[in-house]
Amino acid sequence: MKRLIVSCLVVGLAFNANAQNYWKKNTGKTAKVFLTNSAANEKMVDKGTVKFEKFGQPKETDACIFVDPDFKYQKLIGIGGAITDASAETFYKLPKDKQKEIIEAYYGKNGLGYTVVRTNMNSCDFSSDSYTYVQENDNTLKSFNVAHDEKYKIPMIKEAQKLIGKDFTFYFSPWSPPAWMKSNKNMLKGGRLENAFYQTWADYYIKFIKEYEKRGINVWGLTVQNEPMATQSWESCIYSAEEEGEFLKNNLGPTLWKNGFKDKKVMIWDHNRDLIYQRATTTLGDPETSKYASGIGYHWYETWNNKTQLFDNLTETQRAFPDKFLAFTEGCKEQFDMSKIYEVSLGELYGRNMINDFNKGTSLWTDWNVLLDETGGPNHVGNFCFAPIIADTKTGELHYTYEYYYVGHVSKFVKPNARRIGTSSNRAALTSTTFMNENGQLVTVIMNDTDNTIETNLWIEGMATKLSAPAHSIQTVIL
Repeated sequence: MKRLIVSCLVVGLAFNANAQNYWKKNTGKTAKVFLTNSAANEKMVDKGTVKFEKFGQPKETDACIFVDPDFKYQKLIGIGGAITDASAETFYKLPKDKQKEIIEAYYGKNGLGYTVVRTNMNSCDFSSDSYTYVQENDNTLKSFNVAHDEKYKIPMIKEAQKLIGKDFTFYFSPWSPPAWMKSNKNMLKGGRLENAFYQTWADYYIKFIKEYEKRGINVWGLTVQNEPMATQSWESCIYSAEEEGEFLKNNLGPTLWKNGFKDKKVMIWDHNRDLIYQRATTTLGDPETSKYASGIGYHWYETWNNKTQLFDNLTETQRAFPDKFLAFTEGCKEQFDMSKIYEVSLGELYGRNMINDFNKGTSLWTDWNVLLDETGGPNHVGNFCFAPIIADTKTGELHYTYEYYYVGHVSKFVKPNARRIGTSSNRAALTSTTFMNENGQLVTVIMNDTDNTIETNLWIEGMATKLSAPAHSIQTVIL
């Protein structure tokens, strides 16, 4: 029999300046609870309301999560996922009713509340082939056009944009310049951008921005280079921290500003947490470089398969650069296996990363592909992966993985411009984060990835309500 662990969670009422007095005057206040419980096959189920009653000082033996609304931290830019070639190609292989279902599931009023879209400039591994937007050796970029993207990617992005509305936040990342600009004369397998093409490559970003904006897709931001320390079998390009800084300071930054794009949010690094502090302190150590950067992007692939990811590196980086936002720009579960798409561990991978990333100061959180097919692709180099929604393009069936629901426990309820609220746990068994929406609504997300059901008290300034966190579950409490 699984043993029960008694705990309590302490949260605060953020919209009232004197939360303690507010709660003392409001015995009987209720909060709404949504629960995903893998054992019961419940997925984001509305569990109704819970009632608060008086509750004294928690004992030291009580497991607690403390949330104090007097301490407000970073503002949320948004949460979303990438619309890659693979996502869009899969999308348009499906019947119209399934296309509508997917768009509504992510961006509709009853969906996950996604507001962020990332895409690839030039091809990436999640493309059916390698491509660029210019002809071979066109130094002037006169042949530049995005006709390739108009078939699948741009239409799907515009479908998402239509439902997102004013909060639409779109950014892009390059995986590789054209082969003729690189030291290895190949878009794949690393190589470096040749010095002679630094300015040509900077001009390429401008062309891309202008073409997308001509089509009504406003570009919010961009990363300098996807994974600049990874020599991959797919599209990749290597920059040292100094090289990335030089390119940003001398070419990309000034070119953006000169073309009227000073407002575009440039993110450096865009790779794993392991080197984020070294990269940021080296690249942004020069004020002339730093002025062109708004954020620092990162991925989770350094140690995604265990529970000791290098989250503290985010804290150090945020302390060093409080004027730059942290952006999780990509993460997924690799090594796709169709037989494992309903495992709760997929969701827990997302829950663990999201909660810890936000608690360490992250402002923008972007999943990788929003949609993949029954092979975990299409992918032109065999790098097949999981996605929150897997579509069987042969039958038209859609499979919603636990990734979808675990992300949704945050993205559906925490809105852009929400402020993260101070949160601290005295037990590792429960992981939690709290945000306050602009309307004063307080949203607490609680994850239990252990094998034990945890009976809890949600404790607020001398008031509490009893909750249960089943084994391998996540829940959202809305006050």
